[in-house]
Amino acid sequence: MSNQTQPLSIIYNRNSGFHAAHKAEVYEELVRLLASFGYEIQSFEISQTPDFDALMNRVMLRHQDPDNLGIIVAAGGDGTLNSVARRLLHTPIPMGILPLGTFNYVARVLNIPLDILEAARVIAQGAERAVHAAQINDHIYLNNASLGLYPLFIQKRELYNRHLGRLALNAYTSGLDVLIRDRKELKLQIEADGVKYPVKTPLIFFGNNQLQLAGLNLGIAESAAQGKVAGVVVAKSDKLTLFKMLWQLMRGNIEKAPDVYSFAADQVTIHSVRKKLTVALDGEIVEMHPPLRICVQKNALKIRVPHAAASF
Repeated sequence: MSNQTQPLSIIYNRNSGFHAAHKAEVYEELVRLLASFGYEIQSFEISQTPDFDALMNRVMLRHQDPDNLGIIVAAGGDGTLNSVARRLLHTPIPMGILPLGTFNYVARVLNIPLDILEAARVIAQGAERAVHAAQINDHIYLNNASLGLYPLFIQKRELYNRHLGRLALNAYTSGLDVLIRDRKELKLQIEADGVKYPVKTPLIFFGNNQLQLAGLNLGIAESAAQGKVAGVVVAKSDKLTLFKMLWQLMRGNIEKAPDVYSFAADQVTIHSVRKKLTVALDGEIVEMHPPLRICVQKNALKIRVPHAAASF
């Protein structure tokens, strides 16, 4: 191991992880472990500045030496990972992951341990793997993007989380709540590799994470792994269809739900007469102006993973 100290920057959100879970002692042990591998550690809390890009500019200054890039670590859920990854796309700086979210799909698909200290060992001793990042206009998603009911699921889930804690069950409970109270239909035109399809849908979902898609028994999981835009459209908005969809979603068999169709393409464009569309990106809500142009940046992000996962 080189005697030169390597920069390691930890980007975290105080609303998740060590502080929210009262795990300060785990954080101290984590720092000791990483320091023992020759890292000079600084932590940066996302809410300390209203300008995330300005925060990341400060972080990136620590990682400009091409002979000593170090590593930038995202500590949080998939939303935090998305924010950090957006700035690291197409750079030589690798990203480490400390999974502190509810589902941690990105960490799981890369075989990164969910135990924090074991994940830290991967950061210190693992290998780099290039992964895909899907892009929708000026934003990216590592896990999924969606329109229609799913952003409402996210908003309702966060309300449940604030009152009941961050439980996986809240995702399904909030989905049921939304289906009972809200049923909105979007009139869109989906253009897949140049072919246009008019649709009326309460929900359209794009997945970039093959583990999540495979967990739903979706045949497009392999397409996502190959770097294609992988999508799911629900073609009816009546309450019975939506309840059946939620039931099959909970069972991991969404393709068996009625009027649910999946597709894959190299380029997808969503057209709408609306001036704005509400999009959920890795659990974060964003207002976007159509048309929405979706593609996949293949192998655009370097992530530190266990050595066995680097060869997948």
